[in-house]
Amino acid sequence: MSDTFTVSDAEGAAQLVAFGMRPRLHPSQDREYLDLVRRHREDDAFRFLTERIAFSLGLHVVAVGPGTGMVLAPVSGSVFETRIEDYARSSGHRREGERALHGIIHLAVAVLAFPRPADLADDGYIGRVTARVVDETVREVCRKLGRRAEEAESTEDAPTGAPELERAWRAYARRPQVSETKDERAAPNSTRGMTSRALRFLTEHGLLVMVGDDEAEERVFRTTPRYQMHVRELASTAAFEELIGLGVVPDITGPGGTLHVGLPVAKAGEPQDVPKGGSDV
Repeated sequence: MSDTFTVSDAEGAAQLVAFGMRPRLHPSQDREYLDLVRRHREDDAFRFLTERIAFSLGLHVVAVGPGTGMVLAPVSGSVFETRIEDYARSSGHRREGERALHGIIHLAVAVLAFPRPADLADDGYIGRVTARVVDETVREVCRKLGRRAEEAESTEDAPTGAPELERAWRAYARRPQVSETKDERAAPNSTRGMTSRALRFLTEHGLLVMVGDDEAEERVFRTTPRYQMHVRELASTAAFEELIGLGVVPDITGPGGTLHVGLPVAKAGEPQDVPKGGSDV
């Protein structure tokens, strides 16, 4: 690999990073973007240069391919990082317990989108989620954690980290599930409103796509290859494994491929901060 790069090489690498910072743009929509993606895959020196430019900007290259484009995520401390406290504050939620709720919701979206390891490994798999399914699933998680806390108290053998878990599930369970504003929208302080915001946030960042009628009573969101790449990284975290270990996943065999909750079901597959999926740029 050559250590010598031309101005043209640097411009091309920087342009590819710039394309990656437009997550809703797909290589199929721009010929120059597609050509740069191909060059990144075929030219080792160009790939090295591109990744060094991205890193110098505080960005980590998650994946690059014709199906995903350039998928970027901010490194810790980057100006592009969306921290959970900033995300919660922009929702009008400032207390520590409220930040934890947003983190739980984003983790639940990831788990529900790819409930089985095989789904997460399959590049052609498309997951679907709705605000109702995510909300009801998190409430089932709350019930499971509540029962576990009661059992631990009865045996005087509380699990490690139980106080943090207990605060999280109690805060979610106490919050109203559905409440409406004067214009009949879900109030932002309700769990359904918080869940809807998470899905919109991921959509705005090119990680989910809303399908069907925008005026439909229940909006369905499908995953994108970009989101799958982020969730693959998230799947190695302890928080993701903890949620999977609770055995709360949806029945994904419903009509039309939409999600239906079958709770509980046997085990199936920034942020913590908002998951990298939520902090994509």
